[in-house]
Amino acid sequence: MRNYKQLTQGQRYQIEVLKAAGKNQKKIAELLGVSGSTVCRELKRNQGKRGYRPKQAQIKADKRRTQAVKALKMTAETIDLIDAKIVIDWSPEQISGWLKVDQGIKISHERIYQHIWMDKRHGGTLYQHLRQSNKKRKKKYGSKDKRGQIRNRVSIDERPEIVTQKARIGDWEIDTVIGKNHQGALVTIVDRVSKFTLIKKVDSKHAEVVTEATIILLQLSFFAESEQEAA
Repeated sequence: MRNYKQLTQGQRYQIEVLKAAGKNQKKIAELLGVSGSTVCRELKRNQGKRGYRPKQAQIKADKRRTQAVKALKMTAETIDLIDAKIVIDWSPEQISGWLKVDQGIKISHERIYQHIWMDKRHGGTLYQHLRQSNKKRKKKYGSKDKRGQIRNRVSIDERPEIVTQKARIGDWEIDTVIGKNHQGALVTIVDRVSKFTLIKKVDSKHAEVVTEATIILLQLSFFAESEQEAA
C-alpha cells in the first residue's frame, strides 16, 4: 500500500521550521499528521547543498505534478476543446466544469488560465476572450461600486479602541501587493506598533491562497518568538 502523501506548501514551510528547531523526521511527521515515509521522501528528493528549502521544494513538486498532468490530460485534443470554448467567450471556470461533466476530464480552471497566459506569451490572442480583458465594468446608476471590496469584511471602525491607540504588540495589519500585469502578489503582515513586517510571495490573490500564506507567516512568527524566549 502506498503511504506517500503529497505535501502542501504550508507543510513544507513547517518542515523547514521544525528542522531548524531540531526535530527529527519521526517527530516532524507526527506534528504534520503524515507518515514518516512522506517526510523522508520529501527531504531526500529536495535536500540541496544549502539544505532543505521549502520554496524550491514546492517549485520542484509543482513542476513534477504539472508534467504529469500535461502528459495525462493536456493532450492536443483536449487543448482543441478548451480553445474552442475560449473563443466563444466561455470562462475557464465554465470550461473546467464542462470538461468534467461532459467529457470526463478533470482540469482545474487555474490550469486553463495558465494555458491562456502561455498562449499570450507566445503571441496568441486567447486572452482577449476573457470576459474582463477588454470589457470595462459599468456601475449601475444609484448602486454602490463594490469592486475591490472583501466579502463579509469587518469595518475598520468596528475594531477595538486599544488597536487604534497602538498601545500593544501583536495587532497586525494584513495587505496584498499585486505584481506587474497582475502576475503574482505579495502578502504582507505588519505589526502596528513595532512595524515588524512579514512578507510572502504568492501566485495569486485568491482568498484561499492568501489565507494559507497568512497562516504560514504567523506560524513562522510564532516559532521565532518561541525560540527567542527559549534562548
